[in-house]
Order: sequence, then C-alpha cells, then structure tokens
Amino acid sequence: MDWFTASDYWLSRLVFQRALAAVYLVAFLTAALQFRALIGRRGMLPVPAFVERVPFKRAPSLFQLHYSDRFFALCAWAGCAVSAALLAGLDSLLPLWGGMLLWLVPWVLYLSIVNVGQTWYSFGWESLLLEVGFLAVFLGNDEVAPPVVVLFLLRWILFRVEFGAGLIKMRGDACWRKLTCLNHHHETQPMPGPLSWFFHHLPRPLHRVEVAANHVTQLVVPFLLFTPHPVATAAAALMIVTQLWLVLSGNFSWLNWITIVLALSAVRFPADPPDVPEAPLWYVVVVLAVAALLVGLSYQPVRNMLSRRQVMNRSFDPVHLVNTYGAFGSVSRVRYEVVVEGTADDVPRTDSRWLEYEFKGKPGDPRRWPRQFAPYHLRLDWMMWFAALSPGYAGSWFGTLVERLLENDRATLKLLRRSPFPADEPPRYVRARLFRYRYTTWRELRETGACWERTYVREYLPPTRLAETAQRP
Repeated sequence: MDWFTASDYWLSRLVFQRALAAVYLVAFLTAALQFRALIGRRGMLPVPAFVERVPFKRAPSLFQLHYSDRFFALCAWAGCAVSAALLAGLDSLLPLWGGMLLWLVPWVLYLSIVNVGQTWYSFGWESLLLEVGFLAVFLGNDEVAPPVVVLFLLRWILFRVEFGAGLIKMRGDACWRKLTCLNHHHETQPMPGPLSWFFHHLPRPLHRVEVAANHVTQLVVPFLLFTPHPVATAAAALMIVTQLWLVLSGNFSWLNWITIVLALSAVRFPADPPDVPEAPLWYVVVVLAVAALLVGLSYQPVRNMLSRRQVMNRSFDPVHLVNTYGAFGSVSRVRYEVVVEGTADDVPRTDSRWLEYEFKGKPGDPRRWPRQFAPYHLRLDWMMWFAALSPGYAGSWFGTLVERLLENDRATLKLLRRSPFPADEPPRYVRARLFRYRYTTWRELRETGACWERTYVREYLPPTRLAETAQRP
C-alpha cells in the first residue's frame, strides 16, 4: 500500500510525536498546579456549578460524571505521567493498537479539562492542542509507516492556523495593512517577555519589515505546504523560524510551540526509514474513516475563513475536532493594568497604607523586568490583561478573586508571585486600581532602572471587605 504511507516521513513523525508529548506535558502540568484556585470546588469558577447547568452533550467530560478536587488532580497528574511516557517513546514499544490507545488517553483527559475549564480554558491553543492530539492518535508507531492522509491533515491544520491568522489581521485593525501594528504590539501584548522591551525599541522601519514578513508567512507560505518536497519542507522551516521569533518577543503560552510542532510534521528530515510491513487493513479503514469525518467537519472553518465576518478561535463541535484560529485581529495602542492592593487598616482612610499584590507574569512593579514563562501558561495573569481591557471580561470571577485574597486563600496565593500579607494576617480591605503602563525610553531605563512607567487612571474596584465581595468591577 505505497499510496497509503509515506516512509520518507518516518523521522518527521518521530520528532512530531515527541514534541507533541512535551506540549501535552506542559499543558497537564499547568492544569495540575493551578486548577484548585481557578475551577476547583472553591475556585473562582467551580466545576460543580458549571456541570449543574451545562449538559454532557454540550461539554463532554469525565467531570460531568464525577467531580472532586482529588479526582481532578488524579486526572491532571495522570496526564503528566502519560505525556512523559509518550515523550520517552513508550508508544513505540507497544503494538499498533496499543500505541493508538496510549495517545488517546491524554486527548480524553485534556478534553475533559478544557470542556469544564470555562473562561480559564477559552484560549485558541487549547482547541489547537486537542485537534492536533486527536490526529496524533492515528499517526501510528514503529509498526507502520506514517499515513499520508494524516500527514496531509496535519498540514491542513497548520494552514488554517497561519492563513486564518493572516486573514483576521488583514480584515481587522487597519494598522496591519499600514504595517504599523508592531509600533504598539510589543508594548501592549498580553504578557511581555524579557526581550519585549528591546523588540519595542527596534527601529520603526524594521517593525514594518516584520509586519510585511508576517503577512507573507501567513498569507502566501501556507499554500506551499501542499507542494512536493523540498518546497513544502522549506515552507514549514520558514514558519518555524517565524514562530521562534515570536517566542523571543513575548509569552504566548504554548501557541508558538504547538505551531512549531505542526510544522515539524511537514519537514522531511533526511533519514533511512526501517523496513516495516504494510499497514493492516483495519488500520487503513479506521484512518480513512477518520479522515473523511474531519474533511466533512472542515466545512464550517472554511466557511468562517471565507466570511467577511470571520471570527477567531471558535470550536464548531463539542470535542474540538476541527476549529478555527486567529490572534490579534486588533492591536491595543495603550496598555492598561489592574493593580490589586490590600490594607490591614480596620477602616480605609486617605492615609492608609495600601500594599500591592505581585503577579508572576503580568506587569506590576515598574522596576521588575518581565520573565519568560511560555510555554507554561499563567492563566490568571492572562485574564488580568483582559480585565484591564474591559471589566466585562472579569465579571464572572474578579469578585471571587478578591474574596479569596481577603481570606488569604492558600491555593489562590500560589497563583501570585508574592502576597504582602502574612499567612495568618489577611488584609481587612482589598481594592483595585487601573494604571496606564508604557515602556520607558533608553534614557529613562538608564536613569531609573525601571522598564515601565505607570500613570494612575481611575478606580477599578473600591475598597472592599469580606462582607462586600458580591460587588463587581
């Protein structure tokens, strides 16, 4: 069955599978370490309350059948263990059907998490990991050469990721068409990285070159993925270089890394593939049936891409098999940050001493330089960026966050870099204020050592004590 397999992509499959297992491992680790404060039984958006109002058919999940914090932790850490086993190559030691079942485990576990994760799991890279992870189930192991149709479908995902992102930019903010978006984006992106300040201060003509190169990579190069080698390999390599540039410029969780993983599947690495028997008939039938299903489900994403009302990061089925993607259709010109503070005073006064909570990734202290966290995903920090854009993004969880801070809740404080209050002395009041942040200039950086300059804008949440946490920003 030479038509069914592509032995030349043997090493490509191996690299892709190990890299995907690494992304899975990061995703499960993120879930295991953060879930209690976010979606646990006493979380800001508890899973039990969600499954009471959302039926199984709309959000299929193991946690629809049973939920406890202990069970969630078991599933998340089991996902870590299986991902580590896949990273080590355990699937290659199993029979073909066993390897497929092993790849199915993390997909089911992560689908279960995403489908009850609500706001905290509403990012496009969650669906992207599930869509790629589902295809990985049918890519085979050492008992069979990689199926051509699965390799094609992986390229189809990569095409939609890049081309969809390119279209949303051209249809969105005019600064993409004027090549000026990067005059602002490095400063206003959700979570800057350690090099973002330097990227922002690159010469503006270079920013225009960056945007133009991005348009070529996202709107032209994706079509080359469906050409023969070496053109397709060169196209995938160019995408990888572009994604690595984005990795250096900011913290975008594992979005860039899962895109790189996809591109690796399209790179034909030089290698001598081993001799393996032909693919068994049952495997051929299963792969072709799945491929037919995914091609049929692609109708909605294609229709969305062609629509003038294109939307970003939308799933069209409850198990996230085929989705639409895109990012930064609009770019903020000004950066706002919500600064959360507490005081130990019994009654807040004009001279009260307010102490600031420090988050791990989002800007706070102007003198604290951003760190690199991606591919690890700081979910609360990301949502605080959205909260600064509009209080509406925070309406469902911000009040509970304040309540947990007033309680010195241990799980919530673990999401932060530092709390200014001792564990046994919680604050009496918590407030939030909105600040405008901008990068300092080279001269200001030398004189003050601060990478940010911030200016007070307005009150975001008035001083609130434990009995008043029903208030919302």
